[in-house]
Amino acid sequence: KKKLYRNKENSKIAGVCSGISDYFEIDPVMIRLIFLATFFLGAGPIIYIISWIIIPLKIKSNNE
Repeated sequence: KKKLYRNKENSKIAGVCSGISDYFEIDPVMIRLIFLATFFLGAGPIIYIISWIIIPLKIKSNNE
């Protein structure tokens, strides 16, 4: 079962883009470019901050 988490291992700021890219199994650069494009349209910062708050941080366990 797939779950959406923020990934701090491959992150630049909060791991939001990295976590979303892990979930959809695509390159994190693509997600970062999408966020960058929305950033200049006005909604990007709000979406990123809300995602940062809502998406839980992935806790690394001993089994991984």
